Amino acid sequence: MPRILLIDDDEKLGELLGAYFKRFDLDLVAANHPALGLEKLEREQPDLVILDVMLPDQDGFAVCREIRRKSSVPIIMLTARGDVTDRVVGLELGADDYMPKPFEPRELVARVQNVLRRTVGREEPGEPGRLVFEDLEINLERRTVDLEGSPLDLTTMEYQLLVLFASNPGRTFTRDEILNELRGIDAQLFSRSVDILVSRLRQKLKDTTRQPRFIKTVWGTGYTFVGAEARSS
Repeated sequence: MPRILLIDDDEKLGELLGAYFKRFDLDLVAANHPALGLEKLEREQPDLVILDVMLPDQDGFAVCREIRRKSSVPIIMLTARGDVTDRVVGLELGADDYMPKPFEPRELVARVQNVLRRTVGREEPGEPGRLVFEDLEINLERRTVDLEGSPLDLTTMEYQLLVLFASNPGRTFTRDEILNELRGIDAQLFSRSVDILVSRLRQKLKDTTRQPRFIKTVWGTGYTFVGAEARSS
């Protein structure tokens, strides 16, 4: 049964969601303080984290940043309704999805299940086991990425974007096509969310727009993968 960690200072919400999630074979553990949430992240090893932005002592953005320093666990952030700024900041920090408050529990369950489908035990039918380029190797079975021989810590969305690009070298993807391929991305933010995601991935790949090794911007259109083929030894 997938384990979900809820970090929210509303104790009543944790109790209600815990009972509701059991109906969908989801085990929810709750923490009502950021420090307790980070402690449970280490101890419980959850499959997904639901993280509220408004928390005591340390807001959800700071907690998200701290989680990303040590884990690529999927994160769904709970934000104020219609607050685009919160969602943009969350994207920049590595969140995978958003849920505006107040929300319907069934919709939250659907989003949790959607993120889990993309991240837990996902098979890659028809794909080879590895995508290998100069200085970059993607292991599709283990869902790991090595850059210059060192493991790269990517979020779920960053990994999926990299696999999308690297599986189609030379093809230019428009922002609409990327949005359609990565369904978890917030379509309401449209091209802004794609640009933020690409920017984050570029930073982790140590790539630049002036001399791209992996991701090239096609001005007015979108992005294309330009990684060089690995030299045979």
